[in-house]
Amino acid sequence: MIIDPIGDLLTRIRNAYMARLENFVVPYSTIKANILKVLKKNKYISDFEILEENNKKNILVTLNDVKVTKYIPTLKRISKPGQRIYISAKDIKKSRNGKGIYIISTPKGIITGYEARSLNVGWELLCEVY
Repeated sequence: MIIDPIGDLLTRIRNAYMARLENFVVPYSTIKANILKVLKKNKYISDFEILEENNKKNILVTLNDVKVTKYIPTLKRISKPGQRIYISAKDIKKSRNGKGIYIISTPKGIITGYEARSLNVGWELLCEVY
């Protein structure tokens, strides 16, 4: 049983990059799919695809080629199940002086910190990617 599915997703991405895997599979959840959508939009992963077999959904995540990009992203979980971190729109700062992104869960969906600041919404600060 996975207690923290977001932390598990970030750890699987980190481990797959370190092992130089091209793709890997994670169990499906809507929040994971939304986080992967943000990561794909910001080019931290190459692609993802939702697979369904025997009434079980999984997500196939395709990573960027590290040999080409020469870069392994750092994924850090901020808000944890035991300690949730909430932030208002005016308190959202740049991540690593603009070199990274914050992923925030808002009433408008899961978006980056830049989008949350421009939409003037805040909520739970999920993770930081740089």
